[in-house]
Amino acid sequence: MDRRQFIVGTGAAATAASLAAPAIAQGAPTEVSFYFPVAVGGPITKVIDGYAADFAKDNPSIKVVPTYAGTYQDTLAKVLTAHKAGTPPTLSVLLSTDMFTMIDEEAAVPFDGFLKTEADKAWLKSFYPAFMLNSQTGGETWGIPFQRSTIVLYWNKELFKEAGLDPETPPATWAEHTAFAERLTKRDASGNTATWGTQIPTTGFAYWLLQALTIAAGGTLANQEGTRTAFDSPANVEALTYLVDLSRKQKVMAPGVIDWGTTPRDFFERKAAMIWTTTGNLTNVRTNAKFPFGVAMLPAGQRRGSPTGGGNFYLSKTAKPAEQEAAVRFVRWLTMPERAASWSVATGYVATSPAAYETPAMKEYVAAFPPAAVARDQLQYAGAELSTHENQRVVKALDDNIQAALGGTKTPDRAMKDAQAEAERILKSYR
Repeated sequence: MDRRQFIVGTGAAATAASLAAPAIAQGAPTEVSFYFPVAVGGPITKVIDGYAADFAKDNPSIKVVPTYAGTYQDTLAKVLTAHKAGTPPTLSVLLSTDMFTMIDEEAAVPFDGFLKTEADKAWLKSFYPAFMLNSQTGGETWGIPFQRSTIVLYWNKELFKEAGLDPETPPATWAEHTAFAERLTKRDASGNTATWGTQIPTTGFAYWLLQALTIAAGGTLANQEGTRTAFDSPANVEALTYLVDLSRKQKVMAPGVIDWGTTPRDFFERKAAMIWTTTGNLTNVRTNAKFPFGVAMLPAGQRRGSPTGGGNFYLSKTAKPAEQEAAVRFVRWLTMPERAASWSVATGYVATSPAAYETPAMKEYVAAFPPAAVARDQLQYAGAELSTHENQRVVKALDDNIQAALGGTKTPDRAMKDAQAEAERILKSYR
């Protein structure tokens, strides 16, 4: 069943709820320091700076000061360092999967204590339920969805046509994905590969891409409480086996390490006919692909599926109460349907509420560019991204073993058993 059916607070009700906000004491402007994960300047920083300036016009008693703190990993490190030094940013955008880390470090405070009215509750319920899976635990809301995503498949329609495939029809199943990739892989007379049929990145977020396959295989990597993993379940081993076989058996994907950051470029340069990557790359692909391309939900194994991904707002536990309330007001303002829509159009991230897709701007965007709706539609099949206590250590254990399997030094079964043993050792104390 489509979990979107259970959303409340859409349309006018959601807009009214979004406008409600915690009271801010009058007096000198309250400064909200805001850490945001952008490594370099460019369009995204200009968009965020614009939001901060527009918010100041609407709320002259509050000054939001964005700091662009690098990658997600860089931003988390800087937030925790500042927290331990007693000078944390009031607000930060970190990975949704950093929730347990922020809780364990006592660096975040739940938003629930700032939401007291019926309008507040309606606002909290206005987000897609799939995004709240990595935002809530223990009955409390630790993160508010902002730049959220799922993994989608991009394909080059020209290469499909050259391979005798219907350029308007992407692979719907794992079997079709493999078969299409075989036809799309191009080699010269010497056996050198000019174009790989498919490309699934295996650095940076290897666990996330694998999770797309584990969900499709019917597997679950971890429980909702973040205290147990099941890496070595049959379904999860099947998922890693499929990934490994693409490169080592079918030879339709480059062997060894496939870089996350260069995957879009390989697509642009026709080195890969199909790629799996975040919908957050949608604007990038639309801008830089010099050929017609398509965007589709990921191929199904036993079922369709993708983990959600991306970033949430987190509120500092040790910030001053006035700063916390001002930050909550900014979050409410920035997640209004109209603004969520504008952010989605600017970046390719999924707008975080159904109400955003009912705005005139979003309707016009989707009508002109239907691929923008693919990730939203895939949410009905989405699962929570892998997130546990000691998440960085647990993810590293899994990523290292994925690399070992792809490199041929471990079988998929052995790799997942070893990853599970390490995760069990790390998480045992949390039970």
